[in-house]
Amino acid sequence: MDWLSNVFDKGGPFFIVNTFFLAVCIGLMVERAIYFLGRGHLNAKAFLEQIKRLLAANNVDRAKKLCDATSAPVARVAKAGLNRIHRGEAAVAQAMEETMTDALPEVKTRIGALWSMANIVTLTGLLGTITGLIRTFSSIGTLTADERQRELSRGISEAMYNTAFGLGIALLCMIAHLLLSSAMKKTVSDLEAFSLRFENLLAEGGAQLAQSAQRAPGAPPDLDAPAA
Repeated sequence: MDWLSNVFDKGGPFFIVNTFFLAVCIGLMVERAIYFLGRGHLNAKAFLEQIKRLLAANNVDRAKKLCDATSAPVARVAKAGLNRIHRGEAAVAQAMEETMTDALPEVKTRIGALWSMANIVTLTGLLGTITGLIRTFSSIGTLTADERQRELSRGISEAMYNTAFGLGIALLCMIAHLLLSSAMKKTVSDLEAFSLRFENLLAEGGAQLAQSAQRAPGAPPDLDAPAA
């Protein structure tokens, strides 16, 4: 703890500012990591196979309950399609597209902020470096030789601490941005592939599934059907 206190004392005010930015960056990384490893994670291929088996058995209600078991975007898109299955292929495609439009911002959110934070902490560290050197060289003119040496050493130390800390945080943000962007692209790719395959699946057995859904208890009325 004494070493940490000494570092903050030598780093100056901009070192403290970058420490705050570091906490913000870590919070962003942890939140996104939890999302991609937890709430937003689902094996799309395995999930599609489960849905396919349930639909093959004309068990639409069980397929909906399977979608309700998770809040992953893939499950929400599938649920939207299943809710419109009695209305035909076009309605299914529209419902899934609308749900995807709502889900994609949730997948992509806050990842771009890490790249911006990398630039901000680099500039903040550079600002701490410059201000430390300015303060040092403006004060050594009136000091004795020994005091001048100590003040110069302290100013250069502050400058280097700020530079190293800013670059270190920026590097961490860039690495996290790379990893999280890869996870985001994979999630989006899986979601788009799942949507296409699911639409094709419903198109292949659409008529039979629609009739099953209409016969199921509690199925919503078909407003497009002609009056008897």
